[in-house]
Amino acid sequence: HVQLVESGGGSVQDGGSLRLSCKFSVDTNSRYCMGWFRRTPGKGLEGVAAIRRDDLTAYTDSVKGRFTISKDNAGNSLFLHMTNLKPEDTAMYYCAAGYYFGLAISPSQAHYWGQGTQVTV
Repeated sequence: HVQLVESGGGSVQDGGSLRLSCKFSVDTNSRYCMGWFRRTPGKGLEGVAAIRRDDLTAYTDSVKGRFTISKDNAGNSLFLHMTNLKPEDTAMYYCAAGYYFGLAISPSQAHYWGQGTQVTV
């Protein structure tokens, strides 16, 4: 059973930075791709960033150049470093694991989800 636990959310001013973390259970990284998703009242659930097992990354257009996804395999952790945050980035952010995430980073491809962490800009 895959377990994902996010942390690092909070309130930040327009233009500020935050780093989200996701602790995942052992062996998750060797079997799954990892991604970050967010849910807003207006747009619903959308994919933000994903990283494959070979470390290839993908981002939704609105965060390219501002967000960076990375992982620490030894520490079983996934990160999302967010810079130049904007009010439209306000959302509940979720860490997720799936067998494959394409360039569209579709939520339908995620099999396991964390509980979410709130980011408010």
